[in-house]
Amino acid sequence: MTSPLVLPSVETLVPYEGGKPIEELARELGVTSAIKLASNENPLGPSPKALEAARARIGELHLYPDGAAYRLREAIAAQHGIDMGEVIQGNGSNELLDLVVRTFARPEHHVVFAEPAFVVYRIAALSGGVPFTAVPTRDLTHDLEAMAAAVRPNTRVLFVANPNNPTGTHVGRSAVERLLREVPPEVVIVMDEAYIEYADAPDFPDSMQLRGLRERLLVTRTFSKIYGLAGLRVGYAVGPARLVDYMNRVRAPFNVSIVAQAAAVAALSDQEHLEKSRSHNLRERERLTRELTRLGVSVAPSQANFVLADVKRPARPIYDALLRKGVIVRPFGNLPTSLRITVGTSAENSRFLESLAEVLS
Repeated sequence: MTSPLVLPSVETLVPYEGGKPIEELARELGVTSAIKLASNENPLGPSPKALEAARARIGELHLYPDGAAYRLREAIAAQHGIDMGEVIQGNGSNELLDLVVRTFARPEHHVVFAEPAFVVYRIAALSGGVPFTAVPTRDLTHDLEAMAAAVRPNTRVLFVANPNNPTGTHVGRSAVERLLREVPPEVVIVMDEAYIEYADAPDFPDSMQLRGLRERLLVTRTFSKIYGLAGLRVGYAVGPARLVDYMNRVRAPFNVSIVAQAAAVAALSDQEHLEKSRSHNLRERERLTRELTRLGVSVAPSQANFVLADVKRPARPIYDALLRKGVIVRPFGNLPTSLRITVGTSAENSRFLESLAEVLS
């Protein structure tokens, strides 16, 4: 009998499908002048300082990057007041989320995450053949009490996205503190904070400040969102030097490019651009929420740079109709009546709202 080509869990995987590219829409439907509000990108683009730093390194593309990302890790450590040995760089935070499972979990172990939440948690577990429990959200928000109850003696990793993707909701500081204290110490808790710079809720926790509550805590961040470097793929995780050391043993060499490292260092130094991006997002996120509600659409309370809109009917036909109008948003199979809409420029948001009103009518 021929042995299986892949793990049974890999056989069940469906390739990750991101937001439809504008070029693909043009090829498929001949739609030009489309706008993309599907992938939670910063509509203001990257910092001018990051662009300048990236251009300065283009001539070095024949060279391998610094495999230890010394200057990038140095800048991140300085920003957070921590030791460089507590920082690991990633090809986006996606790579680091996958790396956590590959480093700390085996098929005899177990992983916990929420559902719906960032799909990479599920992909990482399935690709490694690690059993998991997907704990349903409550009111589209992580149910941390239920997630803690789902932990087994063989659980090794627990993921929390705060704010959550694709719902945009958050869990407050007291609930996070309780989770960090109550989950058994052998579990690696990952606080995925890709959107934290957009959060403004008074009770929103910065997990960097909660690291004293448990040893096995990893906090992941990214340069893909508010820093506008999604196309360069660079993120990082902060955790105890012992955990970081083990992850570095598994991490692929040269995983962050020369250009990405330089741009990320420069982006960190440009607080003016970050504040401009944050202010724009807060203003336009509020407008989107208000106008969608006026259209009879339910909007989950968001702390991110997108909103989840429940149109109260099958969302796929609405998504398709918006595509024909040149407006790309994001549907989800596990949220069949909802669409996720990235906060775009003011003009893009107006075009989306006008197009949606026409489709709904």
